[in-house]
Amino acid sequence: MTLPENGSTHGYVQNRVDLALIADMIQPNARVLDVGCGDGQFLALLARTKNVDGRGIELSQEGVNACVTRGLSVVQGDADADLRDYPQDAFDYVILSQTIQATRNPREVLLQMQRIGRHCIVSFPNFGNWRVRLQLLWTGRMPVTRTLGHAWYDTPNIHLCTVRDFVSLCEEVGFHIDDAISVTGNRARRVGRPGTLDNLMAEDAVLLMSRKS
Repeated sequence: MTLPENGSTHGYVQNRVDLALIADMIQPNARVLDVGCGDGQFLALLARTKNVDGRGIELSQEGVNACVTRGLSVVQGDADADLRDYPQDAFDYVILSQTIQATRNPREVLLQMQRIGRHCIVSFPNFGNWRVRLQLLWTGRMPVTRTLGHAWYDTPNIHLCTVRDFVSLCEEVGFHIDDAISVTGNRARRVGRPGTLDNLMAEDAVLLMSRKS
């Protein structure tokens, strides 16, 4: 599929193709938790276009203040420490967009998401992309790309992974992959289950998952 030039099927923000794809995965009237919700633009969008019962958790006080100004129900918290405070099956969807690589314990975060949500949606930059590999090969330095835009010494990304790494972790924690989309530029390709080609070509990946029965 080719997305609109503004990067969103809902007129959302430019350069966040993953959020447009995530919005399309969510059913109307669902209970949603957005982990690392920033200033709340995406939660507000879901409330407006999908009538979701949205909640958020955000680390920065600035982000929480912006969310409250929008009238959103958001608490200040840390994905690594605070997801365990939510009861089991509290949400239909738990969203973690472009954040898992910045968590201290990605495996535990996924387990907590799995516990509190019937479905989980994760998007992340693919460190296995061919441009990343080429930069490492030819320069011998940590890559800087469109989706990995920080220098090694100031990056928030402490657990970078490839698509293959993430799929393996999903299997380890007992997730079933219901849908997967490989993103390159403003082109998105639904792949069902990511494979070798996606591990090489995708700049970002978006996966919809649920607990294995």
